[in-house]
Amino acid sequence: MCLIVFDWQPDKAKLLTLSANRDEFFRCDAEPMHWWTDAPGVLAGRDLTGGGTWLGVSRDGRFAALTNYRAPSEMRADAPTRGTLVSAFLSGERIAPMDYLRRVAEEGHRYNGFNLLAGDFTQRELGWYGNRADMPPALLDAGVHGLSNSLLNMSWPKLVAQRDALCDLIHVDEKPPLDVLIDTLRDPRIANDDALPSTGISIERERVLLAAFIETPEYGTRSTTALRVFCDGDRLSLEIKERSDDDGSHRIVWPGAFERAFSFEI
Repeated sequence: MCLIVFDWQPDKAKLLTLSANRDEFFRCDAEPMHWWTDAPGVLAGRDLTGGGTWLGVSRDGRFAALTNYRAPSEMRADAPTRGTLVSAFLSGERIAPMDYLRRVAEEGHRYNGFNLLAGDFTQRELGWYGNRADMPPALLDAGVHGLSNSLLNMSWPKLVAQRDALCDLIHVDEKPPLDVLIDTLRDPRIANDDALPSTGISIERERVLLAAFIETPEYGTRSTTALRVFCDGDRLSLEIKERSDDDGSHRIVWPGAFERAFSFEI
């Protein structure tokens, strides 16, 4: 998962509005979003190599998502897979998000760079930990936030543009349709060179990767997910939709138009 923008309002009826792009090599095999048979309470896509996931929810109200931190010179081939940090929170014993993130932080040095969001909607808690940040895990304040391949709310052009776009959408409609959230994030425009970050790759590669929706022959945006959680009387309701390049049989069609949508009460 390489771009996530979200509006977090723990004290309001509109609890979370989120959209996220997963960028990956097309050769990497993965399953689209589904209820896992070996962890029936987990709804997520799945990396068929590492076994983890990039974003998911649980039937009891947990949420987690991960982005990689781009630092090619620091990559270690022997590091454990980062996607299991998401699946372990969703499928393991139910603990507070901050307790889980502190546990992850104790082992954070073992992993290549990442950002991890972990939340529990029933507790109105959402936390963040980045293992390349000079700070411990922290609960997030209310407001609109963004994550890409650097630290939380860094001013990368695509993150700023998509965070502003989300602000505009929820200003007009507190519950924008999930399709609108998805369409907005699938933006292929590339930033000007003077706005590009320097992450240790060529400027040509920086240009391509600074689009919200990435398009290259071997690597690109594999799926876009929109998620909304809101209070419905005394109940919490969750709606989630994924548009991906995989129809479920691992037949890659790109740019993808295969969709899955789920809704349930927590």
